[in-house]
Amino acid sequence: MAYPVGMKSSIEKVELTRKNRLHSECPRMAPDEKAVLLKGFHPDFKDGDKLKLRCGVNKGERVPKVMAEYIEAPSRLDLASVDLSQADYKTDVLVIGGGGGGATAALTASENGADVLIATKLRLGDSNTIMAEGGIGAATYPEDSPVIHYIDTMVGGRFKNIPEVVEALVHDAPGIVSWLSGLGVNFDRKADGSYFAHMPAGHSAKRSHSIKDITGLEIMRALCDEVRNRQISVLEFSPAVELILDEEGRCAGAVLEDLDIGKKIVVEAGAVIMATGGMGRLHPNGFPTSNHYGATADGIVMASRAGAKLLYMEYVQYHPTGVAWPEQMLGLLLSEALRAQGAEVVNSDGEAFVNRLETRDALAAAILRECGQREKGAVTPTGVAGVWLDTPMIDLKCGPGTFLKRFAGIDHRFKKYGIDPSKEPLLVYPTQHYQNGGVKINVNGETNIPYLYMAGEVSGGVHGHNRLGSNSLQDIFVFGRRSGSHAAEFYRKSPAKKMVLNHVQAHTEELDALGLVTDKTSPLLLPDYKFEKALVSAQYSTDIGEAQ
Repeated sequence: MAYPVGMKSSIEKVELTRKNRLHSECPRMAPDEKAVLLKGFHPDFKDGDKLKLRCGVNKGERVPKVMAEYIEAPSRLDLASVDLSQADYKTDVLVIGGGGGGATAALTASENGADVLIATKLRLGDSNTIMAEGGIGAATYPEDSPVIHYIDTMVGGRFKNIPEVVEALVHDAPGIVSWLSGLGVNFDRKADGSYFAHMPAGHSAKRSHSIKDITGLEIMRALCDEVRNRQISVLEFSPAVELILDEEGRCAGAVLEDLDIGKKIVVEAGAVIMATGGMGRLHPNGFPTSNHYGATADGIVMASRAGAKLLYMEYVQYHPTGVAWPEQMLGLLLSEALRAQGAEVVNSDGEAFVNRLETRDALAAAILRECGQREKGAVTPTGVAGVWLDTPMIDLKCGPGTFLKRFAGIDHRFKKYGIDPSKEPLLVYPTQHYQNGGVKINVNGETNIPYLYMAGEVSGGVHGHNRLGSNSLQDIFVFGRRSGSHAAEFYRKSPAKKMVLNHVQAHTEELDALGLVTDKTSPLLLPDYKFEKALVSAQYSTDIGEAQ
């Protein structure tokens, strides 16, 4: 599906301005200019999509409406049907989630002598990790350092990050790249054998280590092989539906649900590590999402219900360059590495209206302004507005063939629809990409509930109010390793005297006392697209612009 005739005139304008743009670039925003832009156009600052929680440990704090709907819903678990006196499985460490964070936590706990069981909603490896394109941030170059990486991360997070957790992230980062290389991950390298790295938006040095544009796929290949080779037990298609506590409020396991037959599975564990990912498939603000099918915030719901403290849940990342055309690819992420390599963001008249390496929050807000208030978006036949990611600039700046060499996966996907991204720009619009907030953790991934750990996107505090590109993959590996190591050493060595679901009953009673009635139950394990409630494709661009 090549570009429709109605979009050709805008593409011609992009082509005509390309030569002038080759030798000039938009300046970076001043801090005050960026603050005004965010307040005016970024969804984080749009009150209409936020609600104050009416129940739970975070009562009174603002969260996205769709998140509130599931935190404030009754459990999908029928308590009367669950017998906790007879566990189906007993293990030292239960890892919930089979993506990069879960696999890393499981491998590390196993390396440190613990018996480990992985329970995953879909198949081992099915996760956001497997779709990651850009790379892993680590200060491996002589001119870079963890200190500079720390400063960049704090600035990007609007200085709301937990400092000691960020320090752990950047300190461990170079070692993570070495660890993955040792597992057989084939990072891009220069002719002399040293790592090739690019500079993502918001960073001040080249520190994103990639494998072409299939970074996550290559990493999960190696991690899944390791999990299987080390014979770590895996329950696939068996998501957790509630955490189990003991009478003292400490984590003691989880109840799983076999998606094939609906049977409930009781797992008793000395420690639980949750690596369940984010909330993309809830579609906050009606945005499309780059997230995988199982990203329904179930970890947040279960942890909150058990009494885990949440942090910064109202802050959601919208990646600026999600695909807007062809619509079969709506929301699919286009790696930040494209902009690092030279691709520019331009409007329907071919004007570069923002620096290509602004942080994701600022660039997304600028695109929303351009498509909304300024009416400078290119419009598809179905009325979806977007701006152009001018990918042909990559070959112009870096030499012919660079695009195909670095981004073969993206090239292949678009050519199936008759679009050559080395010669034609790509239409983009912000897509929900990341859950900046989550369950509050410390440097070991521990929560305020004893024996309960978090790793990756389900956790909060690492990225503050806004995550920098290349820090998410680093996050899942650093805190997968840290939580796995700590859990293996400090898990409960003796069985819980009594396993209970009192917190689930207490949640139900609180809802009844507040008179909260809903047709939902939670956690939502898989999204339901039979009903027209998730995407508002023709309206989402203009609604956000006009609302400001």
